[in-house]
Amino acid sequence: MNKALHVVILAAGAGTRMRSAKLKVLHEVAGRAMVDHVYQLAQSLNPSQITLVYGHQGDQLQTHFAAEAINWAEQKQQLGTGHAVQQAVPFLNDDEDVLVLYGDAPLVQTHDLSKLGGKQFVLTAHLNNPTGYGRIIRNGDHIEAIVEQKDANETERQIQEINSGIIQAPAKLLKGWLKRLSNNNQQQEYYLTEVIGLAAQDNTPFSAVQLADANAVKGANDMQQLAELEDIFQQRQRQQLMQAGVRLIRPGSVDVRGSLACGQDVVIDKGVLFEGHNELGDNVKIGAFAVVKNCHLAADTVVEPHSMLDGVTTTGPCSIGPFARLRPGTKLATGSKVGNFVETKKAQLGQNSKASHLTYLGDAVIGNNVNIGAGTITCNYDGMNKFTTTIKDGAFIGSDSQLVAPVTVGKNATIGAGSTITKDTPDEQLTLSRSRQKSVKDWQRPRKK
Repeated sequence: MNKALHVVILAAGAGTRMRSAKLKVLHEVAGRAMVDHVYQLAQSLNPSQITLVYGHQGDQLQTHFAAEAINWAEQKQQLGTGHAVQQAVPFLNDDEDVLVLYGDAPLVQTHDLSKLGGKQFVLTAHLNNPTGYGRIIRNGDHIEAIVEQKDANETERQIQEINSGIIQAPAKLLKGWLKRLSNNNQQQEYYLTEVIGLAAQDNTPFSAVQLADANAVKGANDMQQLAELEDIFQQRQRQQLMQAGVRLIRPGSVDVRGSLACGQDVVIDKGVLFEGHNELGDNVKIGAFAVVKNCHLAADTVVEPHSMLDGVTTTGPCSIGPFARLRPGTKLATGSKVGNFVETKKAQLGQNSKASHLTYLGDAVIGNNVNIGAGTITCNYDGMNKFTTTIKDGAFIGSDSQLVAPVTVGKNATIGAGSTITKDTPDEQLTLSRSRQKSVKDWQRPRKK
């Protein structure tokens, strides 16, 4: 029976090469902080405890995880990875297994670790160019030592199996090895890798578990490496989508910064960006260069090119765009249409209602079979408060109308083009407010003097 698992996440590095005021591990990959990916991985393993080792700019990290149940271990001086894990020792129970992860290495996946159970292991990878990584010195499946790049001789530097830094060991044994660490090396640091050599000396060696995807070992110390992580992560997500049956017309141009769940026969054109949590029903089509954030789009929804959707829900087949901007709280029913250069915010459109172009609908409740003409504005803000416009079933709103909220347009009512409506309008009637048209006889257009 496996022991309880205690995950230790190392996130105390200064990250000076990032040249940023933001803590290194809070820089984002696929729309989420690197350390969030690692924390999610830790949670997926059902640990008994998670301890986060912090140091430089640690207040940012504590604020970021303020709502989480985490043990906080401060590394006041950055004296190496072994020294970092030593700071977590007060939280370690002898009856636990300890897994050490790194806050700037977000590419390790649950399946890389979930089947290993209570095994004592080091995650390794095979790299054609292992420069910069610690080399694995093997004795069969067991590891005799890990030699850091700067301490390796020429023979050792030819080894292509490298250390990921991720280890798992029984807490009781790990605490003993941590006590025996020395800083007798070129960096004068306490390396966590020395634990592996000490374990071999004690005839309790670590096993080497080689990752199928060598990219999983990669971390980020500067903006270039961060961009490389982004590329790898996005490629993984695109592959997963296509394997699930999603049609990506130009895969390399689609980015998913969050989560994306898709039904059958979804088609996504080039240059589309997804942010946050999105769900697409069967036969949804997303046009080129659209931005979709935190949306739930029902089956057969069509989003035309260059549209921006944020917090949108559709409940049936409908059409959006091109060049539409739909803001949070927008809800579209079956058959509705929001066309080009239309902006909505907290607007509900009923079945078969249409705003085809050049319109702003804010804080609006719109019934079924409503037609909204070009240039219509729901005037929802008085400078201090927001108010709702209600348009009942079957209404027709003429072009260039202003509906000054709070106001209700009656069922099957018609609003004449160019009207400013400040009072509720009756059902079944034409309402308009505009000055009488006249022509001025003998008027002369001004001329240059």
